[in-house]
Amino acid sequence: MNDKVKDKLKILADAAKYDVSCSSSGGKRKNHNKGLGNAEGMGICHSYTEDGRCVSLLKILLTNYCIFDCAYCVTRRSNDIQRAAFTIDEVVNLTINFYRRNYIEGLFLSSGIFKNSDYTMERLIRIAKKLRQEHKFNGYIHLKTIPGASEDLIREAGLYADRLSVNIELPTELSLKHLAPEKNYAQIIKPMSAISQELIASKEERKIFKNAVAFAPAGQSTQLIVGASAENDQQILQLSDQLYGKYQLKRVYYSGYVPVSQDSRLAGINVPPLMRENRIYQADWLMRFYGFGVSEIVSDFYPNLDLEIDPKLSWALRNMHFFPVEINTADYEMILRVPGIGVKSAKKIIMARRFATLTADHLLKIGVVLKRARYFITCNGKSPDAKTYTEDVIRRRILFGEGSVRNSLIKQQLSLFGAAS
Repeated sequence: MNDKVKDKLKILADAAKYDVSCSSSGGKRKNHNKGLGNAEGMGICHSYTEDGRCVSLLKILLTNYCIFDCAYCVTRRSNDIQRAAFTIDEVVNLTINFYRRNYIEGLFLSSGIFKNSDYTMERLIRIAKKLRQEHKFNGYIHLKTIPGASEDLIREAGLYADRLSVNIELPTELSLKHLAPEKNYAQIIKPMSAISQELIASKEERKIFKNAVAFAPAGQSTQLIVGASAENDQQILQLSDQLYGKYQLKRVYYSGYVPVSQDSRLAGINVPPLMRENRIYQADWLMRFYGFGVSEIVSDFYPNLDLEIDPKLSWALRNMHFFPVEINTADYEMILRVPGIGVKSAKKIIMARRFATLTADHLLKIGVVLKRARYFITCNGKSPDAKTYTEDVIRRRILFGEGSVRNSLIKQQLSLFGAAS
């Protein structure tokens, strides 16, 4: 690799780190033509940046030149940064050489927009096509779809990429108009819809013709920026729920906004809201795997997630009338809602109780986090915790431990005693 390409790689890999929607989970591409590598469901190799973000070892932009001036974006037109652009052959050679050296297992390729959307999208496709057809590369490829690109180009991209993604970026069109006035929701939703329709058509075709070319076999994903605009968690989760339902997205990724430039239109945060990002991911998990509806996690009365405790525990404390749950008789859906019990543990409970009446010791062996679950369950009519506590006490005991709560109560009693004397 010459010094010129090294310099480009340094600039364009650093610019790509703000895009978190780079998982390869779900994609499998077998090596049938004696080509180079294959894509397995285990995912891409990753490294971690200083701020804790997970970054593919070859996660790059084709260019950080951009005709748009989005307030939240590091590559915005008006931002005074060093610019660079790869040629098509440079990206292809980097991918092949890094793969042969076992540095990477795939390519995540995005780009700023130069000239126009179709021109940029066409160059991304040429890279993927060259890797597949000329170099017989069977490794994972994730292409970022350029907003405003034609449906024909999107259809072609899906023939060579394992996953496509269209970043929706902001939770409402009002914020998009405010922070990225050159973009609009139609430019984003249209390709997302086109990808969804192609995925459905491809699935049906492959039922009839097993050797038909799969369209983006690992599906599509998107990214939402958290904290750059004023939307609450309820608005973010409602949008995610709609995207999962309407466009069959594999994942919605959430990225706590990293302040990369000064702009009066931005929300004015100084550090990325990483805890908020984490809580939204947990809520997203509840929606996808635990059967929770958005209105159960957040509502008009609770529009934002509790940053101190996870959303599942927060829901349980607000709905104590559902508890305690009898582990030996409750249905799977209700067991899933017990704090401290995950999907794997819930399935093991359903299986194990066919052969024996479960006790607290059994639950520990199964993997239940009994420090949390004990306040919400009974085992054969007996509670693992001998006392009944209020929601506030349970919260404090889980957050700070039994000793801290006990010391707090003693201090309150001493305070009352002193006041009485």
